[in-house]
Amino acid sequence: MRISFLLHNAYGIGGTIRTTFTTAGTLAAADHDVEIVSVFRHRDAPALGAPAGVRIRHLVDLRRNTPGYEGDHPEHARPARVFPRGDGRHRQYSRLTDARIGDHLRSLEADVVVGTRPGLNVHIALQAPRHLVRVGQEHLTLEGHSARLRRELAHRYRLLDAVTTVTETDARSYRGRLRLPGVRIEAVHNAVPAPAVAPSDSTGKYVVAAGRLTRVKRFDLLIRAFAQVAAVRADWRLRIYGGGEATGNEKANLNALVTELGLSDSVFLMGPASPMEPEWVKGSIAAVTSSREPFGMTIVEAMRCGLPVVATDCPHGPAEIIADGVDGRLVPNGDVDAIAAALIDLIQDDEGRRRMGRAALDASSRFDPSRITARHEKLFTELLAGARGSGSGRTLRDTLNRGGSVALGGYYAVRDRAADTVRRRRKG
Repeated sequence: MRISFLLHNAYGIGGTIRTTFTTAGTLAAADHDVEIVSVFRHRDAPALGAPAGVRIRHLVDLRRNTPGYEGDHPEHARPARVFPRGDGRHRQYSRLTDARIGDHLRSLEADVVVGTRPGLNVHIALQAPRHLVRVGQEHLTLEGHSARLRRELAHRYRLLDAVTTVTETDARSYRGRLRLPGVRIEAVHNAVPAPAVAPSDSTGKYVVAAGRLTRVKRFDLLIRAFAQVAAVRADWRLRIYGGGEATGNEKANLNALVTELGLSDSVFLMGPASPMEPEWVKGSIAAVTSSREPFGMTIVEAMRCGLPVVATDCPHGPAEIIADGVDGRLVPNGDVDAIAAALIDLIQDDEGRRRMGRAALDASSRFDPSRITARHEKLFTELLAGARGSGSGRTLRDTLNRGGSVALGGYYAVRDRAADTVRRRRKG
């Protein structure tokens, strides 16, 4: 099978990049012909390392001081028309990317093309040839998208063959809230490889957390909860790993909170770490206190390292990963006291903590790349067989859905222009 992934930027760092690389590499190891096409390239080599057996190429070169630099291309200064304005990356896209992605898709020699974010899925829906199996992956959540983007997905996604989500909760949202006749909607969890280090022995007196330093991760709740832990067990420490974009203010806020609570000897902002596995195994408990998690990669990563995870029961992922009281603890979302109590319970119960860590290690094997990729492979194979077998039926469905998509797209475009005109007049 020839499989082509379309990725925003294969040269950066992030959960979508990591899981795409893992899936692509596992598919290539199973003798499929796999490529990753990155819309942008801003460095010479992928930061996460290229997966073995997978071709990586780019469409727009943003490496300054190189002969191929295209950041000053006239068309790159003009806003995109195909890439939807509701997608948070819209400002990075342009008429140049519209053309490059369109040319790429129209000339693509593959059986299956897979998009990895809503804006790219819309490109595939509108520009990929009808003979290709068209799959849109959702790595965030439908509820997390703006109303404007959800509205566009509702008519553009009709032109896809399948949409995959990373949780069953989100798959139910897609099935219930969007009317996508003939489009298969499946939940397929993210794959997380087994670590290259031995699992935690549960003797390190560290609670470990990791993630981008953004408000949604609610590390402030974790720090406040750890103040209660430190009052009971002053010998334990909290290490928070993370960096990424727009971390300046949040990092300063977290450092100020640590100082305010007198935790400078107990709580440490460690900065980013890659790989993270050697840091997980130094600890004995992991904590995830986000207000929402589309999936929860850090939960699985910690479990694969033999750590029980204390996590807030936030939408959407934690409850689909953790069996409360068996391989981790789920606590009410935003509840500082509950987070503290769960951490203290595990810290005070050495044998219970070790038992839960062993259970976490065993349970996390269901996220092994071989198992997750087998589900993708099965889906692609079934879709490909259906496309080849349905013939005129699929063509008729595509024609009807394309007509509906174009009509709705035109209606919403007129409505958006009218709304923009009203806003400009009000400002003027």
